[in-house]
Amino acid sequence: MKTAIVLFNLGGPDGPAAVQPFLFNLFNDAAIIDVPQPLRWLLAKLISSRRAPIARDIYANIGGGSPLLENTQAQAVALEAAPAGIDGETRCFIAMRYWHPLSDETAQAVKLYAPDRIILLPLYPHYSSTTSGSSLDAWHKAARKARLAVPTRTVCCYPDVPGFIEALTELIRPALVEAGKSGPPRLLFSAHGLPKKIVEAGDPYQWQIERTAASVVERLERPSLDWLTCYQSRVGPLEWIGPSTDAEIERAGQDGVPLVVVPIAFVSEHSETLVELDIEYRELAERHGVPAYHRVPTVDVAPAFIDSLADLVGRVIDAPDASLMSGDGGRLCPASFAKCRCRLPMTTQPAGVS
Repeated sequence: MKTAIVLFNLGGPDGPAAVQPFLFNLFNDAAIIDVPQPLRWLLAKLISSRRAPIARDIYANIGGGSPLLENTQAQAVALEAAPAGIDGETRCFIAMRYWHPLSDETAQAVKLYAPDRIILLPLYPHYSSTTSGSSLDAWHKAARKARLAVPTRTVCCYPDVPGFIEALTELIRPALVEAGKSGPPRLLFSAHGLPKKIVEAGDPYQWQIERTAASVVERLERPSLDWLTCYQSRVGPLEWIGPSTDAEIERAGQDGVPLVVVPIAFVSEHSETLVELDIEYRELAERHGVPAYHRVPTVDVAPAFIDSLADLVGRVIDAPDASLMSGDGGRLCPASFAKCRCRLPMTTQPAGVS
């Protein structure tokens, strides 16, 4: 029995020349700009050409390109080596949404591998129609094009699986201790933002982000901890979900409290952690008099996180009639979130979560 595990991630330009086509692919996605073609194509050309010089300057801070593919490859290697109790041979493949290897390339590679089954595993712990949803749509289209007709199961989200929460918690603990030397710290869980209209249309992303944050705080066992969730990386004129990370950094300066900033939605380092959090927001904190600024690393290849991914793969294989499941097995999101893809029975919500 051969199992192909397809890991989904955003992708990133591998050098300055790739920045504009990467941005074009991003803005030409209907999940990002929901207007019909050819208008979306024209908008994507316009926005990508205008934003490319800014983005090149951002990537220049980290060598000219994104390290996301290299980091995702390391996670794939770690997952292949993790014990999952899966019979037979297992191989991990990577499908990036907006830069190589794209789903079309990966579908061909998986077809050559000739697996008996395929497990789709987004490296987005929190489901959104703009990330996991878009990646899954692209994969299914590519698989049909490649005539890759293999039994396929999908993990849609895993915002509070124990290994993910454990990995985050153990990375946060030393940062809280260090920040505490400058006073009682405030913990900011910073996630990529979304336009408010997407969440209001039934996207469960923000609800799942807040679920992760609450689970981490519970595991930290610090009843008096000052903490909140906030959102970074806003672009364009639309109203975005909040509060914004930059506004919370400014508020911390006014309050005179040290900060511990956790990239809660990202599982590997890339421009939004290495540049936005490490450089731009650190400089913002210094300008506004924040006593100390500590950024927690992403989970990357933390053993607890990788083991949790392996466990998810094993469980989706063993689950009866589970073509798509959350980390909790059944549907995780309340029924009000219409964009949730999981149609299995809803799991019981723990006390305090709604």
